[in-house]
Amino acid sequence: MAADERASDAARVAAQPIRHGTGVRANRAFPTNAHPGHVDPFVLFERFDIDYDTGFPMHPHRGFEIVSYMLDGGMEHTDSLDTANVAREGDAMRITAGRGIRHAEFPADGAGCEGLQLWVNLPRDAKDAPADYADARAADLPTETVDGATVTTVVGDGSPLSLHTEMTYRDARVAGTWTNETPDDWTGFVFGVAGTGTVDGAAFGEGDVLVTDGETTVESDDGLRVVAVAGRPHGDPIDQRGPFVF
Repeated sequence: MAADERASDAARVAAQPIRHGTGVRANRAFPTNAHPGHVDPFVLFERFDIDYDTGFPMHPHRGFEIVSYMLDGGMEHTDSLDTANVAREGDAMRITAGRGIRHAEFPADGAGCEGLQLWVNLPRDAKDAPADYADARAADLPTETVDGATVTTVVGDGSPLSLHTEMTYRDARVAGTWTNETPDDWTGFVFGVAGTGTVDGAAFGEGDVLVTDGETTVESDDGLRVVAVAGRPHGDPIDQRGPFVF
């Protein structure tokens, strides 16, 4: 697929505002009206904004894994594994729902919080895996300056977080030109967190999402922060029914 085809206005879509939980605001990249499908192996991706008096009371999940990555403030996580953790800016959490887990998420410290949440389908032979949880502080996630960007690896080489699905998750602050590589036969996407610039030559900014393959070039003169996620597809149908993925 040619770069100019991938980055056309038809390919780049804006995330869709939604509300869920007890009134939590979110900007969902997919699935939405504009991007109705999943992106195998990824089920869902969104940016959440939780006010101090809203959140997600205890609720169940099964059949997939969750990666939460904090942008601002603190989020308190509790679950049926007796986990209790507060993740703050730059911290990340991974939940394996597997055969079933219950958890709750609320802002910490009497203030709101913002972050990104990714749902990753479990391969068919791991749907009944035991529930599990892991987290990483910002200092645990490797960060390097390469090719006009400062890049933090949330999942992938050097990160303490791993999933049942082979994947990478990078947070890139671009001031110049940065080239992101999606491995052969993998599926990926880029999501705009802040600032403005271009992706493969087309205008790109906060809340934009573009499904990618191969090599993707991100450029900005004034600063563009993106997350670039890629993973090996399972080739299984993604059957999402609310908080469960079969």
